[in-house]
Amino acid sequence: MYRPTYAVINKDILKENIKEIKKTYPSYEYYIGVVKNDAYHHGIKIVNELIKGGINYLAVSSLDEAILVRKINKNIPILCLEVISLDYLDLIIKNKITITVESLSYLKKLVNQDVNDLITIHFAVDSGMHRLGFSKEEELTKAYMLIKESKNLYLEGIYSHFATSGIQDIYYDYQVKRFLKITKNIYLEDIPIVHLGRSLTLVSHEKLNFCNGIRLGIVMYGFNQSRKINSKYQLLKIKRIQKKYHLSKTTLENNLKVKPSFALYSSVMSRRKIKKGEFVGYGANIVNESGYIYTICIGYADGVDKNFKYVLINKQKCLIIADCMDMLLVFSQNKYEVGSKVEIFGENRSIFEVLKTLNINAYHLFNQISNRVPRIYESKGDKNGF
Repeated sequence: MYRPTYAVINKDILKENIKEIKKTYPSYEYYIGVVKNDAYHHGIKIVNELIKGGINYLAVSSLDEAILVRKINKNIPILCLEVISLDYLDLIIKNKITITVESLSYLKKLVNQDVNDLITIHFAVDSGMHRLGFSKEEELTKAYMLIKESKNLYLEGIYSHFATSGIQDIYYDYQVKRFLKITKNIYLEDIPIVHLGRSLTLVSHEKLNFCNGIRLGIVMYGFNQSRKINSKYQLLKIKRIQKKYHLSKTTLENNLKVKPSFALYSSVMSRRKIKKGEFVGYGANIVNESGYIYTICIGYADGVDKNFKYVLINKQKCLIIADCMDMLLVFSQNKYEVGSKVEIFGENRSIFEVLKTLNINAYHLFNQISNRVPRIYESKGDKNGF
């Protein structure tokens, strides 16, 4: 690492998050950790920390991601949530990847492949999101019978995905009913893993009695999805909607004690005196006070721009005056040394405060922090690496 801009990922926090989730919601048998997109940009290296915490299955987006995970862990089962071309069946078998089957036509092609190895599959059911999956009960029934006749295919799981929270809409309940209708001719109890929910489902709804798996995404990374109700009017409105449409029981606020493990830092590259009325950066921004301009070696190519409003130098706020692709220009009347550590968010500036400032969610922020920012992994007694 030659440029003093980096993210710190705390491995201990990740492990504790999983333990806290399992302690708070202990009724599931399979806790499926979703580590797509480089583990929400925390770095795919963290998969073993999640497993140490209690994750017993992983889910990824693509075959490319699955192969990366397999290089890190040889044994954990891995489900690919996207449909994989059967041109890569040799890689699927070699890397022991569980594949998604989402249509009868795809399954028929799979059945006709000339292989001697056992291939593990999960059926995807389109219960209403209209993204992937079986949407007709007769097609799923035919697919189920094909599996029964096959010696090389093992139906390990079946799943769907919810489009809404179901807290003040009817669509969650609609999707549950749709799933049960589409699967009514197959024996769910004979399928080892049934998983419909995600992080928001986990904390908002009671466990569905026919499910034994839950997919965990953003909650693993420190966001408990609690819905804070700021007024009695808002609460009454939600309750009226729930009563009117006979919605299933939901939880708005929860006390799940998970913490973000991701912090972002940089460094002061340069310092220069500035006088009131002088211009700074692209667009020639006017400075209203005399003081110092600090050039910080992080910019919008790294995912940080002037919308962050300020950074911390020596725990003191320094306003962002201008941004560049690779640098920020910040102002302070205080004098700091070149090389001083700069905190974008972390111990002294909460990531939650940053999200509020940017008016975005954690998914977008993590994806915004580019992969050119090195990830440094820390835990007690084991800093800066694995």
